[in-house]
Amino acid sequence: MYAAFRNLSRTMSKTSGQKLKVVIFLGTCREGRVGLRVSRFMKNQLEKSNHEVTVFDPLEMKFPLLERPVFHYKDRTEAPKWMCDAEAKVKEADAYVVVSAEYNHSIPPALSNMMDHFGGSSYAYKPSGIVCYSPGIYGGMRSAMQLRAFLGELGCLSVSNIFGIPEVHKALDEDGKPLNDHMERGANRLIAQLDWNAHAMRNHRETFGIPQ
Repeated sequence: MYAAFRNLSRTMSKTSGQKLKVVIFLGTCREGRVGLRVSRFMKNQLEKSNHEVTVFDPLEMKFPLLERPVFHYKDRTEAPKWMCDAEAKVKEADAYVVVSAEYNHSIPPALSNMMDHFGGSSYAYKPSGIVCYSPGIYGGMRSAMQLRAFLGELGCLSVSNIFGIPEVHKALDEDGKPLNDHMERGANRLIAQLDWNAHAMRNHRETFGIPQ
């Protein structure tokens, strides 16, 4: 079923003349992080199914502790260029994938700090998908439950499927290559839902606009 959907997604992208644009938010910068494996894996899976992917990595992009989000600058020319460039990527995206660990059973602070640099209007009327992981057997699901509320308030409601990865160190190698048969199936279930919603919402935005 998911292979058939990927073929449909490719057909829809070709028909519209546009690939779906997806931003992956990697939510950890902790020493020895395994989240980088997960983001690499998801990037590969999305690109294989005809998506244009940008990764936001708080360790690479050096988001500061939030003092002034981009939407607090009435004149955008006064905002840091890197922040305006990042905001443009968020606004251009058709969907978001949030790759999250579980810190103290909650959302990693680097993730919420990074996403809070941009206003809800940047995310609004687009879907999101949650990919959570942990070295334990629960796969980071407690952070995923809190992410549902967080993403809903940003305006990018998460699709119903959550891709949870327990014992993540046994599921992916350091390059993000899967080590078992379940990884690609799990990712494709999430991508199938995300694609359906992203196409539908993009078509509706283009046809009817968004509420003002």
